[in-house]
Amino acid sequence: MKIAIYGRLYEPDFGQYIIDFFNKLKTFNYEITIYSEFYKFMKSEAGFDPEPDETFTGVFRKDNHIDLVFSIGGDGTFLETVSFVRDCNIPIVGINSGRLGFLANISKEEISPALESVHSGDYKTEERTLIEVNSKVSVFNDFNYALNEVTVQKRDSGSMITIHVYANDKFLNSYRADGLIISTPTGSTAYSLSVGGPIVLPGSKNFIITPIAPHNLTVRPIVIPDSCILKIKIEGRNKNYLASLDYRSEILNTSTCLTVKAAPFSIKTVKFDNKNFFDTLRNKLMWGLDKRN
Repeated sequence: MKIAIYGRLYEPDFGQYIIDFFNKLKTFNYEITIYSEFYKFMKSEAGFDPEPDETFTGVFRKDNHIDLVFSIGGDGTFLETVSFVRDCNIPIVGINSGRLGFLANISKEEISPALESVHSGDYKTEERTLIEVNSKVSVFNDFNYALNEVTVQKRDSGSMITIHVYANDKFLNSYRADGLIISTPTGSTAYSLSVGGPIVLPGSKNFIITPIAPHNLTVRPIVIPDSCILKIKIEGRNKNYLASLDYRSEILNTSTCLTVKAAPFSIKTVKFDNKNFFDTLRNKLMWGLDKRN
């Protein structure tokens, strides 16, 4: 079995868990490849050499024959891992080395049991929809996809922008707001949730359209099927606006219209039997917290 490991850095108090993680992997005799910058950090800053079989720098290819990817960090690190996996259909396991961790939901205390489950094949994979963004001009280089959301918003603290949205070429609404979020079910617990969007279960095959600070009180989030193709046109006093795909962003001219649709491929996340989405909502987001329960 060939395992890839992506990470950036971690705090000193996580160091022993990293050592235990690699020692456990070696007992299984897996072939290990590590992101080169993460490997450099461990050797020079953390003083630990996991002695991998190889390192990697670029995106994965199908002929790399990688069976599983471990993302070590937080949810931001997990999103970066997606940009390496792309359409290779490699399952991702998220190990949380920080605080919250929704996608990276394996806590440091759960690392060893998770590795045992992976080794025994006692896990399932869950398909996660991605968003694809296109335009007549090149946007986001060679990876115009997002696992969480695409966001368009004004560039500064000045006047709001007007975002015209069409669904399957039918006019949906003109949002006068600071911005607009189009989220996948995975992203429904991220930026969209923080501005009042609903929580949607993974696998629901929906997009959530959520305005950011809308001027009109009658404008509310809406959930639509992800079979819809959305077109976005921007108006504003400023001739530029900010478009973001997960953690990446670009400044675009207001003449640049965007097309948003479901990507032709999905991302696989690893799901263990001792975890479910509702448990994660209650434990991570304190959803439904009531001292009477």
